[in-house]
Amino acid sequence: MNKLRLKKWMGKDSSLLLYVYTAPILLYVISQFAEIPYLRAVIGITTLLALLLSLSYAKGLYLTSGILFLVAGGGLFGYNQLPLSSLILYFDQMLGLLSLFFVLPFINSIIRVGHYDKNLSILLQDKVTSLGKFYRRSFFVTHILSPLLLIATLPLIKNSLNVTLKELPGDRFNKFCVQSILRGYTLALMWSPMEVLVGTTLDITKSKYYLVIPIILFIVITAVLCDWAMSSFRFKGIELPDKPGKRISYKTVYKKIIQLISMLLVLVLLVTWTEQTLGKGYLFSVVLLIIPVSVIWAVLIGKSKRYTDVTLPYWKKGTKGLSNYFFMFTSAGFFVQMLSKSELLTYLEPVFTLASEKTFLFYLLIGGYFLLSAFLGFHPLVTLTLIGELLQPVLPHVQVIPLTVVLITSSLATAMYSPYNLSVSIMSDLLKVNSYRIGYWNLLFTLFFMLLSISIAYLCSYLY
Repeated sequence: MNKLRLKKWMGKDSSLLLYVYTAPILLYVISQFAEIPYLRAVIGITTLLALLLSLSYAKGLYLTSGILFLVAGGGLFGYNQLPLSSLILYFDQMLGLLSLFFVLPFINSIIRVGHYDKNLSILLQDKVTSLGKFYRRSFFVTHILSPLLLIATLPLIKNSLNVTLKELPGDRFNKFCVQSILRGYTLALMWSPMEVLVGTTLDITKSKYYLVIPIILFIVITAVLCDWAMSSFRFKGIELPDKPGKRISYKTVYKKIIQLISMLLVLVLLVTWTEQTLGKGYLFSVVLLIIPVSVIWAVLIGKSKRYTDVTLPYWKKGTKGLSNYFFMFTSAGFFVQMLSKSELLTYLEPVFTLASEKTFLFYLLIGGYFLLSAFLGFHPLVTLTLIGELLQPVLPHVQVIPLTVVLITSSLATAMYSPYNLSVSIMSDLLKVNSYRIGYWNLLFTLFFMLLSISIAYLCSYLY
């Protein structure tokens, strides 16, 4: 009842959400450059306010998980016998992650303003003759769009597939969508410099993006080629009618693709330079550069006014919609900090310490850890943060680059199969198919991909 009254009092379009969610993030950014007395306490107070407010708007698994983390964290706070006055200091661990969600609308808008998504959608539907060829093309277009549009890629590609495959039987169409879209989407996130799990992993292991990415790209390319080869057998002999359509300018389409790749490359180079110059971590460097890179890009393509008109309302709407993320991740951060201050982790640390002496078994243990936690309903970022704490005693004694590869691939693979993952949930809603069934359709490929990644990382461990 109180929750309903609070929503009614605030109003659906209230700016209070915008201010409350913006304040801790801006203060967090300031804190990275200036040591101001009592600033951490102020950050804690504003973060706690955002957490309490987001409780009224969080839904579904985010609400349930957040409450569980909050209760468990509260229990550990009492167990650790910490002074009540210090409570506000333990809610800021996930502000780096939330900052990324905060700035993502700025780069998503440049994709729409520059019509990159429309041109790739046109390319997807042009001159389709066989189901196997269409699978590879939809996979490729999804892969190109995903690093920049992120989760918004899924409904965009699914709607494009509807046009071409509307005569395909329902179950076959659903399976086709799940495999081509989710696999293309997930494998793209593996190398994306803006993917939060990539940035968080690099911060945990203190690795460099440019050292890890060649191995990741090799794994992704190998997995893509294997999947495409299997698709040739799965869809062999299934032809699609060649429907006449509008003539398209391939020159324009390819120009847009080159611009997309160029923007991503510029961002990667600038992030790498900023990380090395400031020493503030990879994730923070991405957060710091997304807005200026997006604005400059809009100016270069002559869309600055249109970009401003589109971005500001989109950003305000996106920030007001951060309730799910604020509640779950802030609660999870509180839980992780309380867990790290207790001696409970010491019971698990020996397991990873002993396994680290046998590298392949160590990597398998990490992969199994992510697999199990995904089916238990843990968000991969929470799982990654917890294992980050467990691995701290081990990090000085293992090769961190292969370990980083295993952490990135195992954590992001959950986007293909976990019934509780946002990408699987969205596909479930779009296709009206049970999320466990969607996970089942991708489970074998996921296991193959994880074993491939672990094996390649194991071989690389002899090179470092």
